[in-house]
Amino acid sequence: MSQDTSTPGAGEDATRRYYDSTDVDAFYRSIWGGEDIHTGIYLRPDEPVAAASRRTVARVADRLADRLGPGRSVLDLGSGYGGTARYLAERFGCRVVALNLSAAQNAHHRATNAERGLAGLVEVVTGSFHDIPFTDGHFDAVCSLEALCHSDDRARALGEAARVLAPGGALAFTDIMAAEDTPAEALRPAVSRLGVDTLATPSSYHRRLTELALTDVGFDDHSEQLLTHYTRLTAETHAREGELRRTVSGAYVDHLLENLPVWAEAARGGKLRWGVMHGRRAG
Repeated sequence: MSQDTSTPGAGEDATRRYYDSTDVDAFYRSIWGGEDIHTGIYLRPDEPVAAASRRTVARVADRLADRLGPGRSVLDLGSGYGGTARYLAERFGCRVVALNLSAAQNAHHRATNAERGLAGLVEVVTGSFHDIPFTDGHFDAVCSLEALCHSDDRARALGEAARVLAPGGALAFTDIMAAEDTPAEALRPAVSRLGVDTLATPSSYHRRLTELALTDVGFDDHSEQLLTHYTRLTAETHAREGELRRTVSGAYVDHLLENLPVWAEAARGGKLRWGVMHGRRAG
């Protein structure tokens, strides 16, 4: 089912326009496979992006595993094409609510769920993680994979995530973050496409989760994966440039070929952090 619940701000408008773009949609489906669209955990430098991205989903799921199973529920914030939601439903038999701004992604998500017989377990909700349309303590677990980097009010988004967690509930999310000593202006050329001015840092997320009275707050640091990931994306985009230019506008391909190496260089210079943040609602 679909609900429209958000009152968007400027940041949400930018995010929606970005992910509803036919250029962005075609790029993610071509390079990532249209299932998972986030940083991967690579076992070797030449591993397919889709396989590494799926490994990230599994790592986040491991942080939630003791709270999930048949009869349990999990909320996926910024659910994209639904790869994480389907993985959780298939692995645990739990009910998943997938909250996402993009109507284009949500339509693809619902169609894929129906094809795989998962429509009864996965509910796709069109809305904002700044105003989650569920009551306090509704979910056994909450996850998000690389969606908070698009937020212009991350403190509010995390407050909403903590609010809907049941006592004893688990929260786990990945995000692209700035290294603690990296000035915001050093990353502006990279983050401009995200519709925000700055990235969070691991310490700012840790502080906010602690303020929200979550316990066992921690960060599984996989920052070393970022250079591999952006190097792979850059190589794949170059290798498939001709194919992309048949489905994606030339201007967007040109932008990718210019922007992706900027992310790779930021990772190479130690300016970025990435991994799994996690915590628990006291029981």
